[in-house]
Amino acid sequence: MQEALIIIDVQNDYFEGGAYPLHQPEKALANILLLIKKFNSEDRPVFFIRHISRSKDAAFFLADTDGARFHASLDPFLSGPHAYIIEKAYPNSFLQTVLQEKLQEQGVNRLVICGMMTHMCIDSTTRQAKELGYPVKLISDACATRDLSFGRSTVSAADVQNAFLSALSGFSEVESAAAYCCK
Repeated sequence: MQEALIIIDVQNDYFEGGAYPLHQPEKALANILLLIKKFNSEDRPVFFIRHISRSKDAAFFLADTDGARFHASLDPFLSGPHAYIIEKAYPNSFLQTVLQEKLQEQGVNRLVICGMMTHMCIDSTTRQAKELGYPVKLISDACATRDLSFGRSTVSAADVQNAFLSALSGFSEVESAAAYCCK
């Protein structure tokens, strides 16, 4: 069974100083790096997904900006023999991209998903992957989100993370990076 790692939107705008910083993205990044090293050591494919905003009203991930670039810690891994870069314009990494085609070309039939904005792109991509028939492992501590507001209420990033991981457990097997890497 060929398994691939899907890393979503680990881009500068989500880190301190970026246009749309998340809550503790560095912690997620540390676990993402562990996953990349595991996949590379086992010669398994790693897909780096990068969001480029097409909307004129977009506040972040604008084309040709530092904020849209991958975080510098990913640079050593972007040109590996089993590394693939996919650009997207929607939360769903499959929508109007070549991701599905590339997965099929590599004989991938199982996914490990991690990355940025648990409540948006991780959610959308995980659900779509399951609907396309992929068994999915979602790495809980290799994802990050942020506080959300609704009306007069603010939901903390920790509560957003827990709620979405709970919901996504119906579409994936959710586990920590340590649990996954120790297998």
